[in-house]
Amino acid sequence: MSNVVIMALTATLGTWFVTALGAAIVIFFKNTNQKLMNLMLGFAAGVMIAASFWSLLQPAIERAERYLRTPAWLVVSAGFVCGALFMWASDKAVTLARGRVAADGSSQQINRIIMLVLSITLHNIPEGLAVGVAFGALHFGGYTTEALMGAITIAVGIGLQNFPEGAAVSLPLRREGYSRRKSFLIGQASGMVEPVAGVLGAAMVVHIQTVLPFALSFAAGAMILVAVHELIPECRQNECDNPYFATMGIVAGFTLMMLLDVALG
Repeated sequence: MSNVVIMALTATLGTWFVTALGAAIVIFFKNTNQKLMNLMLGFAAGVMIAASFWSLLQPAIERAERYLRTPAWLVVSAGFVCGALFMWASDKAVTLARGRVAADGSSQQINRIIMLVLSITLHNIPEGLAVGVAFGALHFGGYTTEALMGAITIAVGIGLQNFPEGAAVSLPLRREGYSRRKSFLIGQASGMVEPVAGVLGAAMVVHIQTVLPFALSFAAGAMILVAVHELIPECRQNECDNPYFATMGIVAGFTLMMLLDVALG
């Protein structure tokens, strides 16, 4: 049990580190190359969409059929919808926080900063859970190459999309007049919740085996919503000159994840 929790902690510390690397861009630049950011966001979206099926939904269906009396389709569908609803509720919480800040008469600058940090921090929670659940599943499925590769690729995919997220926090803060040091510290702090969520996800799965199919599909629902609602629209901004640039990033990310999780698994 402790092994998978340590592995989940290590993996999510890695995703946090990538967030910090993205935030560190602010030390060198006030702005970043938009085409590169679009490509990275598209690549991360492709990885997350592929991982949601091959590394989360497919194992969830197999384990539900093997261990549960409840129909597998019902458990997995419920988990998937709940994961998406969790992200939707996170967005609602951000909107509520924004309304309260405005009601308090705070400055527009503080309002933007709170929204920026809170929104990214909130959706880092299910991402950390996704990594934790993937590694926690190794406790029951064994440390096979396929299972381990699936968990690692989920962590890599989330880490890749954390890089532009770190930059997405630190760069606007710098433009608002914050120092490079403070912008970096706030940017990297947005990823601190992932190790906590990762450990909780792994521990939960280890102690309650029957919750594993639901937890895997929950993580898939959260990842799909993040990819479709946030990453894909974001990566397709400002692409008049290269309308397929970000799309090729999505295709490349999906293909790489498919190769890693299927061909090499």
